[in-house]
Amino acid sequence: MNKDRVEGKVKDVAGRVERQAGEWTNDPEKQVKGAAKQAEGKVQNAWGKAKAAASKPPQRAPQDTDADKEAEESAEARRKA
Repeated sequence: MNKDRVEGKVKDVAGRVERQAGEWTNDPEKQVKGAAKQAEGKVQNAWGKAKAAASKPPQRAPQDTDADKEAEESAEARRKA
């Protein structure tokens, strides 16, 4: 987990708390600030996920196994028979 994901999650949770406190106290300004902070946290978290996915090395296709080779050989033998 990288820095952006951690900070984004913290902002998301803090925004939820602030928004909920605004709902309980009937304070629309606090609700809006909390919702904005929550959205900012979600965006930062998504950015961190994207950066992490982009930095991973490309996946290689699995190598042929002995079982795959045996299956091909037996299929070829049946075709010839």
